[in-house]
Amino acid sequence: MTPTGPRRPLALMSLAALCAVLFTAAAVVVSVRHGAPLAPERTAHHWSTVHAGEPLRSLARALTATGTGLAPYLMAVLAGLLAGRDTLGRLRAVACTVAVLAVSQAIRYGLMHLLARPRPPTAEWAAPAANYAFPSGHATTSALAAGLLAWAIAHRARPATTRTWYAVLALWTVAVGATRVYLGVHWPLDVLAGWLLAATLLPLALLAEPFALAPDRPGNELPRPPARHE
Repeated sequence: MTPTGPRRPLALMSLAALCAVLFTAAAVVVSVRHGAPLAPERTAHHWSTVHAGEPLRSLARALTATGTGLAPYLMAVLAGLLAGRDTLGRLRAVACTVAVLAVSQAIRYGLMHLLARPRPPTAEWAAPAANYAFPSGHATTSALAAGLLAWAIAHRARPATTRTWYAVLALWTVAVGATRVYLGVHWPLDVLAGWLLAATLLPLALLAEPFALAPDRPGNELPRPPARHE
């Protein structure tokens, strides 16, 4: 159960602060080593290049494609449509969810160029990639999109259904991140940092929930169905 009332902003800010500290620690490690991979990262990369055969390579390419481009923005739009309570409310919620994803992408892009970590050797890539490695764009974007959709589902579905979707979205996010390492275009720390960045930004975005879901006029708010404990 999520915190309610004045305790909820504190819980969200605490989570954001914790993930920000962990992300900063990862960024410091990357900076101090001038982007050089850690020994476990080299091991994971070597394993992926050795085992990147068919049909797993094609499956990984198909899955990794869902973590960027149009798909995450469609998920953000769906999140807004699910969370909104009336026509204008849905439009406002969609604008907020898409803005969260776009602004987060801009932050990630700035950090990526600031840290400028090189990717693994190009000759070992099994998929196309561009720009620097840290943090992983696919990992960040998929985690953000999954988080937004999970937030919206929690406003509409029963607790048991919500938990099922949480698991599905979490597995998808982990799978997308794993494909980036498997395809040889990212070091594992890049993917972990992408998840941490998303886990920093999402709680901060949720602080704006009262605005995103505010009724357009007093008394225009649709009642929510009572929660059922299963």
